[in-house]
Amino acid sequence: MTSPVTSTDPNSAIQPVLLRERRDSIELLTLNRSRSRNSLSEETMLNIRQALEEIAGDRSVRAVVLSASGPVFCAGHDLKELTAHRQDVDGGAEYFKKIMTLCSGMMQSIVNLPVPVIAAVQGIATAAGCQLVASCDLAISSTTAKFATPGVDIGLFCSTPMVALSRNVSSKHAMEMLLLGELMTAEDACRIGLVNRIVEAGTELDEALKLAGKIAKKSPHAVTTGKQAFYKQKEMDLASAYEFTTGIMVENLLAADAQEGICAFLEKRDPQWGKSDS
Repeated sequence: MTSPVTSTDPNSAIQPVLLRERRDSIELLTLNRSRSRNSLSEETMLNIRQALEEIAGDRSVRAVVLSASGPVFCAGHDLKELTAHRQDVDGGAEYFKKIMTLCSGMMQSIVNLPVPVIAAVQGIATAAGCQLVASCDLAISSTTAKFATPGVDIGLFCSTPMVALSRNVSSKHAMEMLLLGELMTAEDACRIGLVNRIVEAGTELDEALKLAGKIAKKSPHAVTTGKQAFYKQKEMDLASAYEFTTGIMVENLLAADAQEGICAFLEKRDPQWGKSDS
């Protein structure tokens, strides 16, 4: 059953800017501003952040799928909303900082969420929309989806999208996207590692849900431990990363789920998760 988050966005035609639907242990979030190309308005980002906070506190959720309505996945920030604040006394500086801080926090909430987030990209994802895809743990792309960080074309370098992008792909690929601003095909996005898989148009959501379903069957303790450790060790030097993950492995081995999983493997039976205290 769809559970909308309350919206006052006039562009949504009284429709919620974000739809929430629970499918077993998977939470489906759908951007719902198709008439505005699912741009990230202040309201949309607040709703996403609220949803993620609620999901983080719900131990029954094992994975999240992020999708979008209409032909465009996400066109980035709402430029009309930003431009409207140029008439402010400070030229919009305070509001611009507020929006960029909100967006950065929202993106980090995806990374910091205890469970994996999978993007189901059905259409174009540009600027902060591309950042949104890059911030997710996994991404399934339609054959017709395209990706770009085109801020340079309007005199606004995609500096915050650059953070997520540069942590997903090599420096030269990231710089090519940032400096040229050109649309990249789904095939090229997969080639450079921005997305995991490409599927036929119209099946990307099913594929993302299928992938989420597989993850949901794994030990929730192991998945949460692994996701958190992955992003922490990624920013460390080699020796520090090994020292950190050694400690994580020891803690993980002592957890009830690891004991159960190893016993189940040796006894050739299916494990019964949920015995961990974490």
